[in-house]
Amino acid sequence: MKIPRFLIMMLLGIGIIASYAPAQNKYVGTKMCKACHNTEKMGKQYDVWSKTKHAGAYKTLATDKANEIAKAKGISKPAAEAPECLECHAKPVDPKFADRAYDAKDGVQCETCHGAGSAYKNMAIMKDKARSIAAGMTDFKDNAVIEKWCKTCHNEKSPTFKEFKFDEMWGKIKHPVPKS
Repeated sequence: MKIPRFLIMMLLGIGIIASYAPAQNKYVGTKMCKACHNTEKMGKQYDVWSKTKHAGAYKTLATDKANEIAKAKGISKPAAEAPECLECHAKPVDPKFADRAYDAKDGVQCETCHGAGSAYKNMAIMKDKARSIAAGMTDFKDNAVIEKWCKTCHNEKSPTFKEFKFDEMWGKIKHPVPKS
């Protein structure tokens, strides 16, 4: 049986492209981020996060009040198990896309906003902003972009939504790297 040359070339090309396609980044968890992002040089970013409501977002779902709210919204599962609640209070990740250290119970954590970190977690990559972005890190360039991202959860869809005052809320969670 003779296989047309163009078919062989096409299959070869697909194989080559597939071998270079980046693997799905995995979520590595806050402990991995903490190793570097809790130094003075990095602005103690981990400490800033750990003192915010984002760090405790999952824990709020384990309360009686959260379960009452879920029930009132017609959700049959406990709030801490309901996808409708978890989509903003935690980042449940398919285990094949998560490192052993990743724990959704860390709430709204680093990778919730900045993306799965397996490809950009190493210091050589993180020291080069362009490389870290190319490796999958989400970088927020300005407040308008940050505000738009925040409003994917802080909006009228939330059963406990109150007016979202971006400047005030951003002031509570911002975590810039200090200028050297």
